[in-house]
Amino acid sequence: MRRMHLEAVLKSSVRHAKPAGLTLQYGTAGFRTKAEHLDHVMYRMGLLAVLRSKKTKSVIGVMVTASHNPEEDNGVKLVDPMGEMLVQEWEVYATNLANAEEHELQTALTNIIKEETINMQDESCVVIGRDTRPSSENLSLAVIDGVTAFESRYQDYGLVSTPQLHYIVCCRNTDGRYGEPTVEGYYQKLSKAFNDLVKQSPNSEADKKSLSIDGANGIGALKIREMEQHLQPLLSLLLFNDGSKGKLNHACGADYVKVLQKAPEGIDMKPGERCCSFDGDADRIVYYYKDNEHRFHLLDGDKIATLISTFIKELLVKVDLTLNMGVVQTAYANGSSTRYLEEIMKVPVYCAKTGVKHLHHKAQEFDIGVYFEANGHGTVLFSKRAEEQIRQLVDTGTSEESRKAAQMLKNVIDLINQTVGDAISDMLVIEAILSLKGLSVEKWDEIYTDLPNRQLKVKVADRRVIETTNAERRTIKPPGLQENIDEIVKKYHMSRAFVRPSGTEDVVRVYAEADTQENADALAHEVCLAVFHRAGGVGDEPKPLR
Repeated sequence: MRRMHLEAVLKSSVRHAKPAGLTLQYGTAGFRTKAEHLDHVMYRMGLLAVLRSKKTKSVIGVMVTASHNPEEDNGVKLVDPMGEMLVQEWEVYATNLANAEEHELQTALTNIIKEETINMQDESCVVIGRDTRPSSENLSLAVIDGVTAFESRYQDYGLVSTPQLHYIVCCRNTDGRYGEPTVEGYYQKLSKAFNDLVKQSPNSEADKKSLSIDGANGIGALKIREMEQHLQPLLSLLLFNDGSKGKLNHACGADYVKVLQKAPEGIDMKPGERCCSFDGDADRIVYYYKDNEHRFHLLDGDKIATLISTFIKELLVKVDLTLNMGVVQTAYANGSSTRYLEEIMKVPVYCAKTGVKHLHHKAQEFDIGVYFEANGHGTVLFSKRAEEQIRQLVDTGTSEESRKAAQMLKNVIDLINQTVGDAISDMLVIEAILSLKGLSVEKWDEIYTDLPNRQLKVKVADRRVIETTNAERRTIKPPGLQENIDEIVKKYHMSRAFVRPSGTEDVVRVYAEADTQENADALAHEVCLAVFHRAGGVGDEPKPLR
């Protein structure tokens, strides 16, 4: 590293000093903690983004967000050249760099440059985005300080959703082939594909209820407001929790709705009305409605994956293409969704470890890979081969039906944000499919019935005592725990259960499903007791659910 570079970096670092003794871990979601602890991390991630840019000879993204966390938290994610998440090998560098004490910073940087054989004379460019948290603007300025300390070029896109920044990075690195690298370009690409799709629907002129959107008081609300004009008159939106009052993610948002299985505050739900919730940075979405008895119904990532993959499979049959398609889920996917896809739709289903980067990598193995976590984070990936064959068939299809189906698939490709799960993109895909198939939200929900389930957690002294295999569905440590779980599961009908260590705190997460909610709750409690006694539970023994 040139001396002048290093001196500037160390000099600027003094203004972003690390609190002594603070340690953080870069995980699937990057770094996340209380905003006041992150200034030094942001500065250093600016430095790391420059090194990653030089190494890959590409534009790299830095997104300042803590997604569905409370407003007082913040975080940062790095975006790799094709809009994907930072590669796992560099997560280690991110962690080491963030945790280095001031006097160790020079060594930490030199080690990365040496190990990756980075030529510091190479060009670099970093793009930066942020969510609507009060702390995000200052933290993004710390990122810019890190980037400019290395004399790198940068562009600050300001307030953007996480998926929009992923999209922009991909566009910048594909010379615009994926789209125009601006927020306006994103709106135009998606809205054109959506409008073209819906216009092919026999139901497009029918009287349709508005879609109610819970914007989680976050960036998604801001961006859907900007995009709304591009979607009229084909989609009518009612926006709630738009950030004008109420705190980000407080009693609202996709995570709140999914975990508590109830409607967010601040939304006026009428029976049969389609509603959806974004999370704080708009990369997750869940749908829901109330029936005529005012009972709440959730349509999560499993229902979304089933709707989209069924639609694509039906179109593939019409165009007569032999493309291999797979759906990727995690252990948290409801057993009913897996059975429906495999047995009714004859679509192969694969299980990956929890965390979207694991699902994304698995989905890349197929010509068409649909992946969603149950929490509503997911997308569809199309291989280059699949895209080329589909686009070709628009003109060369053997029948009008074949050409029409190919045109729909082409529109779906353009409507999907293939870089990452995207609440806005996924919402438009869902709305288009419901319109094309003439489905109400109730009819969509009836495709299959979820098995009742329960998620709990057990506090333990050290989560590392739990080790899992088979995509986290079975434990191999501590000894005897899996056998214990197997015996408990046998007592309940249509049941399964698994446990996995949390990625961020000393708790073990427990998932159980069974034929009734009462049995799912009882099974979850019994498994919690087994974990508590075999994995070093802390505090009082878990109590039964009431």
